[in-house]
Amino acid sequence: MPRTRNPNRDKAFEIYKSYNGKIDLVDIADQLQTSPGTVRGWKSKDKWEQKLNGTFRKNMERSKKQKAIVKEVEKTVENAEGLTDKQRLFCCHYIRCFNATKAYQKAYGVSYDVAAAAGSRLLKKEKIQETIRKLKQNRMNREMLSEEDIFQKYMDIAFADMTDYAEFGNETYQDPDTGKELKYSFVHLKDSGVVDGTLISEVSKGKDGAKIKLLDKMKAMQWLTDHMNMATEEQKARIEQMKAKTEQIRGADQNPLEDKVKKLFEAIGGALDEAE
Repeated sequence: MPRTRNPNRDKAFEIYKSYNGKIDLVDIADQLQTSPGTVRGWKSKDKWEQKLNGTFRKNMERSKKQKAIVKEVEKTVENAEGLTDKQRLFCCHYIRCFNATKAYQKAYGVSYDVAAAAGSRLLKKEKIQETIRKLKQNRMNREMLSEEDIFQKYMDIAFADMTDYAEFGNETYQDPDTGKELKYSFVHLKDSGVVDGTLISEVSKGKDGAKIKLLDKMKAMQWLTDHMNMATEEQKARIEQMKAKTEQIRGADQNPLEDKVKKLFEAIGGALDEAE
């Protein structure tokens, strides 16, 4: 038979709560004529601090929500006929990061180079796209994401500024042996706590130093062009401003990449005109 719960256990918490946690456990033990060690055990096992500040209930609710999400995802991918287990896993990872390379790496455990090629190919499969659409819709319903939120994320990707993630430039220093001033280039990555990590696809460190890679801006631009009907008036205005700014800073000589950017901006402009 299970041991009967000591009635002093609940009384101890009531005393602790009445003092808003500002009471020594020894004093509680004295009031209930029990040992301080017993009270400390009750405090730990019954999570007095979490209950007092409300996090215990929040954690319980979060845990229930997470379990419900897992069941929902499992049900969706289980009904995805014609997919292997790893392909289903790829779909689950994809809706969390919206990055085919990352999702493929996590699902298949391969190198970045392999995932970069295979991930994009897998994403083109009709069954994969169908499953991802269902998972995306479930995610939108669950997290109450709006079309505006999604459009904004792609805007963030398309117009991300590398200077938000790294500092670089040229500096001079005096050679202690010759006394001459010498120039050198530097690159400093900013701390992870002050940047938006959701816009980064890769961070690595090799013999040539650290490297940071943002999500594909060109793909994000293309997505914006294809989904301009989802934009709010404010978002459309921001895109027009960015377009104008880019036109101003672009030089007369353009390389193929700049030509591609120009064409995309022209496509965005056309889509804006149609949306209006």
